Amino acid sequence: MRKYLAEFLGTFMLVFLGTATVVIAKGDVLAIGLAFGLAITVSAYAFGGISGGHFNPAVTTAMLINRRIDAADAVGYIIAQIIGAIVASAAVKSFVSALGLSATSLGQTDFPKIGSGMAFFVEALVTFLFLLVILNVTSNDHGNADFAGLTIGVTLAFLIIVALNLTGGSLNPARSIGPAIFAGGSALSHLWVYILAPEVGAILAAFCARVMGSED
Repeated sequence: MRKYLAEFLGTFMLVFLGTATVVIAKGDVLAIGLAFGLAITVSAYAFGGISGGHFNPAVTTAMLINRRIDAADAVGYIIAQIIGAIVASAAVKSFVSALGLSATSLGQTDFPKIGSGMAFFVEALVTFLFLLVILNVTSNDHGNADFAGLTIGVTLAFLIIVALNLTGGSLNPARSIGPAIFAGGSALSHLWVYILAPEVGAILAAFCARVMGSED
């Protein structure tokens, strides 16, 4: 249960700090990217030693494919991550209501400027790159455990900065599920993109990293 609690807390931290920066602090692109990136870095160093620091169903999928986690734990991790994201979004919604802001603006991800096909490609690509970094920097063969959390956080920040004006830069099904449940609208109807595309990117990254020698 300690592992599942760590995944819950880490995902809560990521979604809470990231989406609150969007809607409460009204951050610009750089601030939003750094908020999510630094949140994952803090969570990795705080809770990663307990659970491995996934905080993302796509990460868990890649770790399962490369046999770094068993199926039972993978299911528990994903459930904990989704619950953490939902609770974080509920907290952000309470702050939004207290400030009298729009209850439909919760830092949800959507793609009003592009089509669903391009949005799928963007999310799959950035998640692929993100997972490729994670799998290699945490590799027993050629990884760097001391700087893994920082490397992963910086990578997430830059990828979100790139994708923000295209898809909102999710790279994480749980991060999109939480806000979409409360915001509704097109964020909810487009949620399938933010669930499937990161998983596709993660699966491709798992096999690519294996070819590069990330696994024993």
